[in-house]
Amino acid sequence: MAEVDINEIRALLSAKPRPVGWPARRARIEEVGAVWPAAPDISLEPISIDCMPAEWSCAPTSDPSRALLFFHGGGYCSGSIVSHRRMATEAGRAARARALAVQFRLAPEHPFPAAYDDAFAAWRFLRGQGFSAGQIAVGGDSAGGGLTLALIMRLRDLGEALPSCAWLASPWTDLTLSGETLTSKDAVDPLLHRPYLEELAAAYVPPGLDRRDPRISPLFGNLAGLPPLLVQIGSNETLLADSTRFAAAAGAADVSVTLEIWPRMIHAWPLWNARLDEGRRALAHAGAFMEACFSTRSG
Repeated sequence: MAEVDINEIRALLSAKPRPVGWPARRARIEEVGAVWPAAPDISLEPISIDCMPAEWSCAPTSDPSRALLFFHGGGYCSGSIVSHRRMATEAGRAARARALAVQFRLAPEHPFPAAYDDAFAAWRFLRGQGFSAGQIAVGGDSAGGGLTLALIMRLRDLGEALPSCAWLASPWTDLTLSGETLTSKDAVDPLLHRPYLEELAAAYVPPGLDRRDPRISPLFGNLAGLPPLLVQIGSNETLLADSTRFAAAAGAADVSVTLEIWPRMIHAWPLWNARLDEGRRALAHAGAFMEACFSTRSG
């Protein structure tokens, strides 16, 4: 299979203008995200969690006693199990765990706290299936990264057992849009620009609710007591400062944080791991991190 360069992914993304309207945008993210399907050796099992669609995936080398709970990106307004299937399934393979991808409710039809509550329901489902907290990793890209953090902070505040770790790929941690790289990286980011991010944030956050609320923007929350975190971000992302500021704040709160800044990479580049070497290497790093955390918590 021929390899592609990040510039070819840029060409794929810019081949058509951004669609108008949420149905068209949702169809477009599935088109570009699912251009390469799940590998043929991956087994898939669709399930329902309190009427929420979800999908188990498992590679032949996966340990069925371990789980990766995966939340897709798409700005809380688009994205799906289908658009992120290749990313979720290969992340599970890399972590030697089963992966559970969930289709949380989307804004603007279902604004906050719908996705926040769906993430909690998915966690409760996993715990109800007999998975120990220490044998669960939680992760996601973009909005899914923010949702990952919101879930873990909710569990901490409730005094519940926490997952072994969190993996955050290009996470959206600040819906106030105060990061300086929204301006400094605007010319090199092919996907996310301030007007579009503002549209997404307005669709997700109900009027009158402060976007600094940590359930919405984890950057502004109390980060003490979180499990080990891996943050992966591309150097050519407008959301770069969402990751660098968050990693600094978590580190200052005595959280174990690994921050990886990948040169030339764009938003959520591991989506295209089927042909993009940097995407596969990023998932390999994430998988090794999660597997090490599983081993530590099982000891």
